[in-house]
Amino acid sequence: MKKHISEVSFTKNFCLMEADKVIPHIYFIKKGIVRAYASADDKDITFWFGIEGETIVSMKSYVENKPGYENIELLENCELYKLETESLRKLFNEDIHIANWGRKFAERELVKTEELIISRQFKTALERYKDLIKHKPILLQRIQLGHIASYLGITQVSLSRIRAEIR
Repeated sequence: MKKHISEVSFTKNFCLMEADKVIPHIYFIKKGIVRAYASADDKDITFWFGIEGETIVSMKSYVENKPGYENIELLENCELYKLETESLRKLFNEDIHIANWGRKFAERELVKTEELIISRQFKTALERYKDLIKHKPILLQRIQLGHIASYLGITQVSLSRIRAEIR
């Protein structure tokens, strides 16, 4: 496995993945933090943050070999492990343990996606913010409030009100 992985570093604000392009590799975050966002009507909408230990993948590129819809921007200087998608597919065929890791990864991503959809549909912005405090408080220390507000689906002014209400 190690012979298939390379270590790479990029600086803050680097665009690691661009929308409308097929991305032929995945990354694992060794150090740093990233965000995934989509652009609509000249507005960026953040829908995911990745921190140390997490995987960065354009699922549409990975699963269907088609252009993805997300941009991945580095919010800090990052150290990453890079793995070519084709190498990973070969490893899935050669090693049942790696294949099982891939299946479990896909299952976890599906659950996270379901939770995000349900949260956006049924929870208030205040509840979503409290969930963020409870489950990923490190994000609030390392990410600017504009990105947090976008992730929560609210304006920065609304986020300021919510933060004042909680204090």
